[in-house]
Amino acid sequence: MRANAGKILLVEDDVNQRQIIKTILAKEGFYVEDVSEGKKAIELIKNNGFDLVITDLKLPDIDGIEVVRVAKANNDPCHVIIITAYGSIQSAVEATKMGVFYYLEKPFDKNQLLIIVNNAISQVRLAKDNILLKSQLSERFSLGNIVGKHGKMEELFKIVKKIAPTNSTVLIYGESGTGKELFARIIHYNSPRRDKPFFAINCAAIPETLLESELFGYEKGAFTGAYTRHIGLLEQANGSTLFLDEVADLSLSTQAKLLRAIQEKEIRRIGGEEVIKLDVRIIAATNKRLEEEIKKGRFREDLFYRLNVIAFTIPPLRERATDIPLLVEHFLKKLNASSGQRKSMSKEAIRILMEYHWPGNVRQLESVVERAYIMCDGDTIDVEHLPEEVKNTKFSFEKLIEIPDEGIDLAKLEKELIRKAIIKANGRLTQAAKLLNMPYDTFWVKVKKMREKGELPQDLKQS
Repeated sequence: MRANAGKILLVEDDVNQRQIIKTILAKEGFYVEDVSEGKKAIELIKNNGFDLVITDLKLPDIDGIEVVRVAKANNDPCHVIIITAYGSIQSAVEATKMGVFYYLEKPFDKNQLLIIVNNAISQVRLAKDNILLKSQLSERFSLGNIVGKHGKMEELFKIVKKIAPTNSTVLIYGESGTGKELFARIIHYNSPRRDKPFFAINCAAIPETLLESELFGYEKGAFTGAYTRHIGLLEQANGSTLFLDEVADLSLSTQAKLLRAIQEKEIRRIGGEEVIKLDVRIIAATNKRLEEEIKKGRFREDLFYRLNVIAFTIPPLRERATDIPLLVEHFLKKLNASSGQRKSMSKEAIRILMEYHWPGNVRQLESVVERAYIMCDGDTIDVEHLPEEVKNTKFSFEKLIEIPDEGIDLAKLEKELIRKAIIKANGRLTQAAKLLNMPYDTFWVKVKKMREKGELPQDLKQS
């Protein structure tokens, strides 16, 4: 069968004509169902998915236009070809308005029919592929696919779910490797703009001299080397979402132009006079505190307020160590699926991973798990398969506690110490309480509250 073979419904009351067309199409590998009445055709269309409907305009029971109307009203992509010996301008106009692919008058030859049918099937298949791709993207970037049950992640999910359907500008803070672009994509694919492509640019990875051209585009002859017109990302992302990663690294001059584009919702290409109206949702991200960059004169305060409509911070992995077993399971599931193996990780190896401070965050954890997977010849990944820098980590409060300029949040610090003590005690609560020199009754009350908030796992041992 041909690679582009499709499912076709043929509606023709002339028995000889119907058989001729069916034979021609069947020889080309198409699956063809044929009927002589319009009402039967409508019943089949409603209950079966066809790529193409070929219908006569004059049918014994109803007008062929009714068949067209039902076929085009169906949710699945479907083209319609009308064949008739009774062509008229009125019927052709009506059919065209309804989205008929082709209006073919009898008599027609075999080659003409096959060219039209192949083109129609190809377009429908492309439309169906696009629908499938969009569905897969929406599923991949759904909130349900993000791994994390820690309280901080649960709060983050609530924020993202609330802001995704809006058009508001978003500012994402987070260390390198925490998943800022992933969250930006989640926001896009859960928004009304999901049917448009997602656009992204790393402002730190492109030289300043090129970055403005990439964002705003340029006209032919605007500068040496501008041999053709170039459409910038802001213009390409019209009606969609543009993700500006490491936005703090924009030069002050580019910041000024970006501010104007956001405020006025319009741009001009470099060297051009045409005003281009914009409808772009901006999602910006940075691993720097923009308030500090403003104080140092490296970031415009007015641009900060334009970007800071909705802001949130993705917590580093060291602050949600209880999510590490879930993440490891997730990464192993993907590796097993691609390799056809069934490897798991020992509890001791997971404990070591939970004690590590993860400067590269989730991205680093995924790399470590993949490396350990490759190094393990058996079915169980153990401590020996972990990199030296990870398995030789010593428990140290110096890695856990950072004293910011504005002081310490003692409640937050206490929770962090409780989590780390539980990790150190391999999940045994009595031992963890001893490590903190805390009465067990007091310790248990605090643990219970943290578990209720999802800040600790449920399966902890009291011995």
